Amino acid sequence: MRRPLVAGNWKMHGTRASVAELIEGLRHQVLPGDVDVAVFPTCLHVGQVVAGLEGGVIAVGAQNCAVESMPGALTGEVAASQLLDAGCSLVLVGHSERRLLLGDSDEVVVRKFAAAQACGLLPVLCLGETLAQREAGQTLEVVARQLSGVLEELGVGAFANAVIAYEPVWAIGTGLTASAQQAQEVHAAIRGQLAAENAEIAGGVRILYGGSVKAVNAVELFGMPDIDGGLIGGASLNADEFGAICRAAGN
Repeated sequence: MRRPLVAGNWKMHGTRASVAELIEGLRHQVLPGDVDVAVFPTCLHVGQVVAGLEGGVIAVGAQNCAVESMPGALTGEVAASQLLDAGCSLVLVGHSERRLLLGDSDEVVVRKFAAAQACGLLPVLCLGETLAQREAGQTLEVVARQLSGVLEELGVGAFANAVIAYEPVWAIGTGLTASAQQAQEVHAAIRGQLAAENAEIAGGVRILYGGSVKAVNAVELFGMPDIDGGLIGGASLNADEFGAICRAAGN
């Protein structure tokens, strides 16, 4: 039985004051014991969040890492080993905003995925199609290609210690959400692609859904057989809403 995971991606939001307020709100949430919970603050706030959530059940991750796992001459980048040292246990790789706006190619995503694993971080590999690609009927093709980048370079064994997040780009921050059936179709295809290589690993990997998830639609989404939780954007900046989504995953 796969243990659900609900992860909050705070993106480029937060000041020291607002992060302190959010930490306080999270510490007062009643979270289900059978759900893993994580938050991904900006790199600037990782230390504050790690300290503020110490002793609790919420893990802390980073939103990105360098293509090199160890410190070196890469100005402005943060190595996976440094994130681990700072208290992170997970890292997002391949988020659509990095792919589409910041130029992370499939090759770069693979290198970041490998760098994360080399240091003991759990990579959360993000996959998803744009609205134009969905309207052209290319959803499964696009997601399969993004997944294949890692599969072909690192092998299916890499997914024994990884999480996948399906995030349709057209549903991120737009208020639009894939229907539970639309999301399930893609999640099942992702799991099927992995199963063609190794059924046991495919059955164990957690696949999250992201894209305007809120407490009101979380129960239906998380009730799908291949949806194992969510990667939550805007709603994760509200402790009460995020807590409600976590509790929905525990139902």
